[in-house]
Amino acid sequence: MTKLQGKTALVTGGSRGIGRAISLRLAADGARVAVHYGSNEVAAKQTIADIEAAGGEAFAVRADLAAEDAARNLWAAFDEQADGLDILVNNAGIGKHQPLADVTPEWFDELFAVNAKAPFFLIQQGLSRLRDGGRIINIGSGVTRIAFPADTAYSMTKGALNTLTLALAKELGPRGITVNTVAPGIIETEMNGWLADPAAATAAAAYSTFNRVGQPADVADVVAFVASDDARWVSGQYVDATGGSQL
Repeated sequence: MTKLQGKTALVTGGSRGIGRAISLRLAADGARVAVHYGSNEVAAKQTIADIEAAGGEAFAVRADLAAEDAARNLWAAFDEQADGLDILVNNAGIGKHQPLADVTPEWFDELFAVNAKAPFFLIQQGLSRLRDGGRIINIGSGVTRIAFPADTAYSMTKGALNTLTLALAKELGPRGITVNTVAPGIIETEMNGWLADPAAATAAAAYSTFNRVGQPADVADVVAFVASDDARWVSGQYVDATGGSQL
């Protein structure tokens, strides 16, 4: 497939989980992919190796998204290897099941730094690099659609992305840039290690109308559509990719 031939994409948190699947899929569609990672260089190198083995192109960029100068550092690393951008996927995120009473100010600040502040400033500082007709895709979460008290603080960070998507779609429309949120449900990744418990996995599967837990590729395929020219008339949208969870 060559829908994205000649395009350059940046996927934050692109070395593992959903981000890895997105990196692989965009590369398969022809994009040259910048695979961002925070600390796991081995995972990033493996993702790049897998892309190249399949005939695609990719390179790594490292930046700690919790750092005060995260956006500047990431774009500096990107600029060393690319001269412009067509697709920005804000996928990187942190989280853990934690009820309201257990959330500390320190954890709250870190959550917002990585999940909301970093995407905001990556976009702000990346707009000069993003070509007209480009794509910004924020990876949200189904927990912004349903009440999920076990993840209140995390849900707030993803809700912020939904609002960011809406405002930016209006602002960037004149440049032909689309901005959308793709919201996964429960996906089998390292971040959801609790799914290793068979009873927990069965309960999680019951959320979806398909009675199964989602896979990273389920989300990556939706992102690939939103990134393509086929989605040129779609902007400012919350695209539910939860497998019909909690309908």
